[in-house]
Amino acid sequence: MTVRLRTARGRSTSSQRWLARQLNDPYVAAARTAGWRSRAAFKLIELDDRFRLIRRGARVLDLGAAPGGWAQVALARGAAQVVGVDLLPIEPLAGAVFVEDDLADPAMPARLAALLGGAADLVLSDMAPRTTGHAATDHVRIVALAELAFDLAQQVLAPGGAFVTKVFQGGSERDLLAALKQRFTAVRHAKPPASRKESSELYVVATGFRAAAP
Repeated sequence: MTVRLRTARGRSTSSQRWLARQLNDPYVAAARTAGWRSRAAFKLIELDDRFRLIRRGARVLDLGAAPGGWAQVALARGAAQVVGVDLLPIEPLAGAVFVEDDLADPAMPARLAALLGGAADLVLSDMAPRTTGHAATDHVRIVALAELAFDLAQQVLAPGGAFVTKVFQGGSERDLLAALKQRFTAVRHAKPPASRKESSELYVVATGFRAAAP
């Protein structure tokens, strides 16, 4: 059954579309029922079911962590320590440490490793830019974020660790994929069922991190 907005008064057309989509999205309702902070929690659940990313006792770094749904999933699936980073404030979560700061800060890798208490077993990035509607621009922006996440991951991941980052379909991530294949034993694309069909988002899942040659 489709839920219709009772009134559009005071709302822009885009706001009306977003609200109608939220009201009719089964993942939004399921997240609310299950206590997840966002529908995006189901994306990580589905990725973990497929790739077995979250090991019991793992140290997990969550980039672009707000509002904390992925951190919730990581803890629920056995992670021992979760550190999340975002430019936005995040409501506290037992078992997780949230940092409100900019990932581009050169001091960030050492700071995050210290908060984790050692090298990370898994680095997750659900970071995405504000979309402009111009596909080429949006591709460039999200690949830049994915490259930033990958650069940080290389500095904090333990050998054998895994890295997940969001990209948009469009092919502009070719250089990023080539670099990932040099540092991981397996690199695959995945679009979890919870990702909206109309969305161009994909996730790159890289497993088996290899330490750089001395």
